Amino acid sequence: MLNELAQGLRPLSQGLAWFEDMAEEEQFVVLRELFQFCVQARAVGEDALEGIRRSGLRPTHTPAVLLARGRIEEQLGKVARLRPRHERIKAFRLLVQVLGLADARRRERFCVDGCGHAWHRLAGEREAGLPVG
Repeated sequence: MLNELAQGLRPLSQGLAWFEDMAEEEQFVVLRELFQFCVQARAVGEDALEGIRRSGLRPTHTPAVLLARGRIEEQLGKVARLRPRHERIKAFRLLVQVLGLADARRRERFCVDGCGHAWHRLAGEREAGLPVG
């Protein structure tokens, strides 16, 4: 689900409904996974600014303020640990966008000639009519 959202294969509205239906502890697990995926995809500061823009969050929303402060890995972790429910939902929106940006760059630079990342083949599986996720 997270990779499909990040790659634009599923609408964010569907991901938000999925996320909002979860119990609080499940939401924290998902946010922690998103944080780890962003780090693995090598998110950079520019991803934070563009992710804020794409997420539709105002720059004054807590997750946006945190992520714009620099040291992206540290700030991504803080965003993933936000407590109030409304902040977790904003964090989810933002982290999905950051993952999408970082992973797209990674696919273009390092995986263009093929790779072993199963999540980079999701679009092809969908086009072939295979079950995804």
